[in-house]
Amino acid sequence: MLLALLCCLLWGSQICAGHFPRACASSESLMQKECCPPWRGDGSPCGQLSGRGSCQDVLLSNAPLGPQFPFTGVDDRESWPSVFYNRTCQCSGNFMGFNCGNCKFGFRGPNCTEKQLLVRRNIFDLSVPEKDRFLAYLTLAKSTISKDYVIPTGTYGQMNNGSTPMFSDVNIYDLFVWMHYYVSRDTLLGGSEIWRDIDFAHEAPGFLPWHRLFLLLWEQEIRELTGDENFTIPYWDWRDAESCDICTDEYMGGRHPANPNLLSPGSFFSSWQIICSRLEEYNRRQTLCDGTPEGPLLRNPGNHDKTRTPRLPSSDDVELCLRLTQYESDSMDRTANFSFRNTLEGFASPLTGIADASQSSMHNALHIYMNGTMSQVQGSANDPIFLLHHAFVDSIFEQWLRRHRPLQEVYPEANAPIGHNRGSYMVPFIPLYRNGDFFISSRDLGYEYSYLQDSGPGFFQNYIAPYLEQARQIWPWLLGAALVGAVLAAMLAGLICLLGRHKRKQLPEEKQPLLMEKEDYHSLLYQSHL
Repeated sequence: MLLALLCCLLWGSQICAGHFPRACASSESLMQKECCPPWRGDGSPCGQLSGRGSCQDVLLSNAPLGPQFPFTGVDDRESWPSVFYNRTCQCSGNFMGFNCGNCKFGFRGPNCTEKQLLVRRNIFDLSVPEKDRFLAYLTLAKSTISKDYVIPTGTYGQMNNGSTPMFSDVNIYDLFVWMHYYVSRDTLLGGSEIWRDIDFAHEAPGFLPWHRLFLLLWEQEIRELTGDENFTIPYWDWRDAESCDICTDEYMGGRHPANPNLLSPGSFFSSWQIICSRLEEYNRRQTLCDGTPEGPLLRNPGNHDKTRTPRLPSSDDVELCLRLTQYESDSMDRTANFSFRNTLEGFASPLTGIADASQSSMHNALHIYMNGTMSQVQGSANDPIFLLHHAFVDSIFEQWLRRHRPLQEVYPEANAPIGHNRGSYMVPFIPLYRNGDFFISSRDLGYEYSYLQDSGPGFFQNYIAPYLEQARQIWPWLLGAALVGAVLAAMLAGLICLLGRHKRKQLPEEKQPLLMEKEDYHSLLYQSHL
């Protein structure tokens, strides 16, 4: 009933975030390489007449890349978005969007001047009506075609360099599934050749900022679709879980009684069709996923390869991960050691911080554990558990940012894998966002986590206790350094006094001034105090 009511009332809502704006999918826009649609409020490109923004050249970062991708000019995602567009809307002030028609994250109101701070909550803390509303929103997004965005079904070359556009409609939920596929797909080299060692959102520094933006845009879509301005994605706190406690019909779908790989007929999601899951077929045909339904959502939690992922992550695993002080290290890919990002992503052991190709832990462990659609990188966003899982991963990222308070310069500026440098634009988002723009606290982006709020019981344990523990471990060194410093300071002071007396004795008595100028007096007074 709730779903039907939402569909009737909200079908005409404006959608405001995603990938290729429908207004920029024409041959004219592609040939001119310009995506500066008019803002509906005043009809001018980028809302320029209202001071919202203007159409400007895209300025790309020229920082060197890592060695992982040895090609140039073979992938549409290189130097994003320059293959498709080299002019886009650059928004002013707190405005944002492909036509500057929206507000930056953390602001609302007609002029984007009202600050907001929304709270993401544990899904088990939602009331029954709140939980049912969230499930209805998911289903509504799955059944509503995006009015403002389309997906490309061919490469730029297959479009004859833009003269023959190839785009398709897509529903709002699958729009985000397609984006996650597109950012992580293999490079098509022509013929039967592909390059697998490439990913613009995983296995490198941009993993956490990219998924942070993904969730923010997804929330923005749902708010626009439903009119629920306070909507946030709930998170699933999987620490110390012994099973998938959200895998019930009441929440994200139980197990089918006859086929353990399918969802229960009583689930909201049992009738969902997935897209973008046949990567080998796309590679063989040298084509892109076109959004065609490919079968039911698959999930068989717990019946996975336990030699690779023996258990779900524990509270201790999360704490050990948070103690790593380096955000990124070494080659800045899945082989990086003592990297917080690589450890949280799941390619390094939280116990040692050492990369281990034989194990999948932390973030990766949940994907492996689900043993189905969510276990394949490119198609994993088909499963709505993806949203809850990544919301919690983002909360761990937020804990690390608050604990270590890194400057933005800590995020690598150069030599990261392609697409992951600080100044690189994130694929495949239009409007454009840089990786470094999301290496900041969630509070600066307008959202908070309920279990991380300062008034919560875990604040002391999460933020104060680690500093006290570090101080306890290093206090003998601090004390020794203080004593050495005091001795050196005393010796230096004595030396200065001796030199001063010797100099005064050398000055002839008749040449010593009887009166000092005002400035000399203050200078001598300052030196004596020093």
